Amino acid sequence: MTDLTQWLQQQAVTPALQQLILALAEAGKDIAALIAQGGLQGVTEKSSTINVQGETQMQVDIQSHALAMDHITESQVVAGVVSEEAEQAIWLATADAPYLVCMDPLDGSSNLAINGVVGSIFSILPAQAMQEDTAFLQPGAQQIAAAYVMYGPATLLVLTVGRGSHVFTLDPALRKFQLTAADLSIAPDTSEFAINASNQRYWQPAVQRYVAECVAGLAGPRGRDFNMRWCASMVMDVHRILSRGGVFLYPRDHKQPAKAGRLRLLYEANPMSLLVTQAGGASITGETDVLALVPTHIHQRVPVMLGAKQEIDLIAHYHQQSQA
Repeated sequence: MTDLTQWLQQQAVTPALQQLILALAEAGKDIAALIAQGGLQGVTEKSSTINVQGETQMQVDIQSHALAMDHITESQVVAGVVSEEAEQAIWLATADAPYLVCMDPLDGSSNLAINGVVGSIFSILPAQAMQEDTAFLQPGAQQIAAAYVMYGPATLLVLTVGRGSHVFTLDPALRKFQLTAADLSIAPDTSEFAINASNQRYWQPAVQRYVAECVAGLAGPRGRDFNMRWCASMVMDVHRILSRGGVFLYPRDHKQPAKAGRLRLLYEANPMSLLVTQAGGASITGETDVLALVPTHIHQRVPVMLGAKQEIDLIAHYHQQSQA
């Protein structure tokens, strides 16, 4: 069986990028061990601090950020980091290093209260000359690599270096990530969608139409029945799509008009969109390709709809019709 180090060598990944990806994998191992302690070590407890998103941090959010930062810093190949848990970009002593990292150290941490699946999300960008927030404001299409680590019954690393998306499973005895699924492929159509249906009354007309047609099932215009799935964890919802197809919808709505969307562009939407498109899927905001967006802020939020290409194309068509 091929382990992560061997696979990176086979892919002719540069030594510096190998070093960074292996550092992120080590961070994932440490975060997995932390999460596995659960209530025994109080990692499910809330802290007294609020992050830049206005969310109450959990102890495990803070600890996961620290673990990831330790490994990123030790890699010596990263100039700066944007993290969900830090208001400003973090600049490291290795100012002339080749990479920038954007990360959500622990996505969906509130799920830990019910022992639910959570994950870490990472985006790797080329470093820029300036050491300021604007260095990170690159379109997602410029990502060098993207990955997430999913902490569930097994700990999985799902990775792309721009040549397909691949799954590595952590062997706890060897403490190695082993390649278990190569070149993931998302079927172009599907009969499964994921959305938070409780927000239905706030959706735009195009999304209202799409979901209504899915719910109508065999008797509706789609002529077949659909299943709905929603995990309230982007890592788990996207992993399901990469594993067996479907679409994930977190659309623009008017529940909170000040927010154009809910998902953070740099460290949620962009890396997940790259992983999905590398598996043959598509990702849009409604009207625009997510990976083509030029960010305006390091913590910018956007709507995201991704997965089976034919379904995403249909949703984009409905958006275009509703604006005509």
